[in-house]
Amino acid sequence: MDHLMEKMQEAAMYITSRIGNEPVDIGMVLGSGLGGLADELEDAVAISYKDIPFFPVSTVFGHKGRLVAGNLEGKRVLCMQGRFHYYEGYGMDQVVFPIQVMHAMGIRQLLVTNAAGGVNTAYQPGDLMLITDHIKLIADSPMRGPNHEELGERFFDMTHAYDKKLCALAREEAKRLSIPLQEGVYMFFAGPSYETPAEVRSARILGADAVGMSTVPEAIAASQMRMKVLGISCITNMAAGILDQPLNHTEVMETSDRVKEAFTSLVRNVTRLWPV
Repeated sequence: MDHLMEKMQEAAMYITSRIGNEPVDIGMVLGSGLGGLADELEDAVAISYKDIPFFPVSTVFGHKGRLVAGNLEGKRVLCMQGRFHYYEGYGMDQVVFPIQVMHAMGIRQLLVTNAAGGVNTAYQPGDLMLITDHIKLIADSPMRGPNHEELGERFFDMTHAYDKKLCALAREEAKRLSIPLQEGVYMFFAGPSYETPAEVRSARILGADAVGMSTVPEAIAASQMRMKVLGISCITNMAAGILDQPLNHTEVMETSDRVKEAFTSLVRNVTRLWPV
């Protein structure tokens, strides 16, 4: 029997018992190499995923595996310092469970970030990309199974999965800060293997600008719950076949570390002006 609503409430109550009842303005999912932002929160409270009822445990190198609540640029935020992935063996429902828990806590604004491979040949490692849309050809969906009307309709619109006003705000702040900001379409692959050169060529033909192994399930769940989503990718490497060199996770982490100052600056300024 499905007990999703009860599990969400139990997890939300536990988190609230640790961080207090003050409303949270923005939920944030910090991807590979980008979790350092959570270390900059003021009055921070950190909770290990393993302590939260029904939460999976992050197994990926570079993901600290904890929730951090605190203040950032005048907003109360709740950061996932590391996320869960389909390739880790978790079901899509487990991957998006933290987003549903955020919703149960009253959070209606979500920032999702990731490390991605560049498909658009005009990109280069170290670029930041504003996600304007996504492609998911994997048959499995986080919304497969019983639908909970409390969360949203069974059949829901994905036309504006990434909020236009938030995208405009990110563009404006990047321009003001002189931070180059690409924008494009993110394509979701299951992983954990990197894409083949043929898959990358097909992604480009389909209209993708970047590829990765996360973010899309969370954006789908958030869309069902009518949360406003802003997505930012860090292009940590060019995808397979574009450059004649092997791909590895070390490069992902090194590039993320190199651009963390620009990433942090952009997120801080967007957070400061984020309408809540």
